[in-house]
Amino acid sequence: MAKRGGFPGGGMPGNMNNLMKQAQRMQRQMEESQKELEAAEFTAAAGGGAVEVTVTGKKEVTKVKLDPEAVDPDDVEMLEDLVMAAVNEALRKADEASAASMARLTGGLGGGFPF
Repeated sequence: MAKRGGFPGGGMPGNMNNLMKQAQRMQRQMEESQKELEAAEFTAAAGGGAVEVTVTGKKEVTKVKLDPEAVDPDDVEMLEDLVMAAVNEALRKADEASAASMARLTGGLGGGFPF
């Protein structure tokens, strides 16, 4: 009785084996890159440096620095806006670094497969 399906000889063809090795290598590189990114810090300022915020690649705020001149009890709303702007800019920088890291690893595959 003839054997159905599978590959002749019962093993994976050479190209498939190479593809699996490449995928495993890419996965290791992605894990290393992710660890580096999570440890990286991204700092942004607003209000001409009156407010400075630092976030990690994990998108956790680790530092907020306020210039005493920016603290006006009569205009708390301005300070809130400056903090928000600095946080959003720092998070944008972290996102850009993450996207650049992925593009470097995938060689510009575009995140999808053609099947």
